[in-house]
Amino acid sequence: MKSFDRITAVFLVLMAAFFLTMNIVLLRQNGSISALYKIEANRIEQELLKGRQVSAEDYPNIIGIYEYDGSDSFYDSGNEYLIRKIDGTVYRIEYRDTSDDRGRLLIAANIVLAAFTLIILAVLIYIRQRILKPFNELSSMPEQLSKKNLVIPMKEHRSRFFGKFVWGLDMLRQELEHSRKKGLEYARNEKTFLLSLSHDIKTPLAAIKLYSKALSKGIYTSTEKQLSAAESINEKADEIERIVNELSSNLSEDVLDFEVNCSEFYLSEVIDRIKKYYTDKMAVTGTSFCISEYSSCLLRGDADRLEEVLQNIIENAMKYGDGDRISLSFSDEEDCRLITVTNTGCTLPDKELPHIFDSFWRGSNADKQQGSGLGLYICRRLMELMGGSIYAEISSGCMNITAVCPKQV
Repeated sequence: MKSFDRITAVFLVLMAAFFLTMNIVLLRQNGSISALYKIEANRIEQELLKGRQVSAEDYPNIIGIYEYDGSDSFYDSGNEYLIRKIDGTVYRIEYRDTSDDRGRLLIAANIVLAAFTLIILAVLIYIRQRILKPFNELSSMPEQLSKKNLVIPMKEHRSRFFGKFVWGLDMLRQELEHSRKKGLEYARNEKTFLLSLSHDIKTPLAAIKLYSKALSKGIYTSTEKQLSAAESINEKADEIERIVNELSSNLSEDVLDFEVNCSEFYLSEVIDRIKKYYTDKMAVTGTSFCISEYSSCLLRGDADRLEEVLQNIIENAMKYGDGDRISLSFSDEEDCRLITVTNTGCTLPDKELPHIFDSFWRGSNADKQQGSGLGLYICRRLMELMGGSIYAEISSGCMNITAVCPKQV
């Protein structure tokens, strides 16, 4: 803000200097032009003294040259004039006084320049109040979010420049706050679960240790008691196995939240955004990026989530392909539109293909690439929540991943 205020001040100083310089130049020019008629009158006088004929048409600032005819009306004229006595004869030399015209021109120039200055100043004030000031108020928000200060809501702005930006930042703040609460809830549940698990395992484990110690020390002398102790150990082991199976089952459940807002949208809305983003990105990496011709249709689902799915697939194609070519093609099957992302240079073994949509699974070709193994898993979950599906094929050294999107009927 201070830098912009300094720029505004410099602009006003420069305009004031230009104002002053222009007026000085025009005033001097006006004075020099106004004196031209005197110079021309002197030339006329010199020509008449030499006995030559003169004409007012030869002089730009002279209107007429008249000899004295003895009448009093000789001195009556609607124009400005000079009286000169030349070689005994009185002459009336009428001239054009341009000082008034120059004065009006100077006033008009000042008005135009003042109006231009006011317009520019108004634009600068508008930019300051409507753009820079709201943005300055928002500039601290990313820092506050990074410090996990998520309680204070953002102020609403009616500015059409930052309305959506403020709304998006506030949604981000709310989502971060929601994620933090869920994280704390997960941590609390995890602690409770581990305490409960340790307690549940401790009891049968103590019984197993007791029975095994009794057997090792020969406390049970009869075969019947030894068999009973062995059966008790087996029962407690089964109980521990049940607890472990429950633990494995809980760990295999979804740990990610997927929020999908299904509605109607046109396919072209998503593809246009994908094309706009990846055309430039592929140009930088030197990868050929091609989107086949398609007819837009009305789909049922979440446009933002479908864009996320395609982005995940394309990012994987860039990461695990050979960087030669990535393409999007389209086809129809019953009431669905199929979107296939194809990349060259697939090195994934065929036997690993059924696992690529599993959570936290990474192929043997991913050793040198960073990742969590969740990208395609997220794609599958999102497509399922939108009523669609996703599948992959390997053909002629190319990876083909197809998103099946239901049409709006």
